[in-house]
Amino acid sequence: MKVSFTPEAEEQVEASDTWWRENRKDAHDLFARELAATKALLAISPKLGTIYTILDGRPMRRVLMAKTRHHVYYAADLDAGVIVIHAVWGAPRGIEPTF
Repeated sequence: MKVSFTPEAEEQVEASDTWWRENRKDAHDLFARELAATKALLAISPKLGTIYTILDGRPMRRVLMAKTRHHVYYAADLDAGVIVIHAVWGAPRGIEPTF
C-alpha cells in the first residue's frame, strides 16, 4: 500500500524531527527511524492501529510509536491501496490533534 501524509501531518513531522535532532543528542535520528519503520509496517498491515474516530465515513486509526511516544493517526482506503497519515502527534501533550 502507498503511504502519504497530509500537508498538516508533514508539518508536524518536520517540527517533531527538528525538535528531536536538537534536543536528543544521543538519539538524534530516533524519531525519523521510528516513523520510517511505522510507515513500512502500516504499508503491509493497514489495520494495525486502533480505531480512534470516523472521518469522512472511514475509520481513522491510531498507532503509538513507543520509543518517541508519538501517535500516528491515519486512514486506509483498502480498495485504492492508499494510507493517508493525517497527524503525527506527541502523546505526552495531553491534547488531541484536529483533522
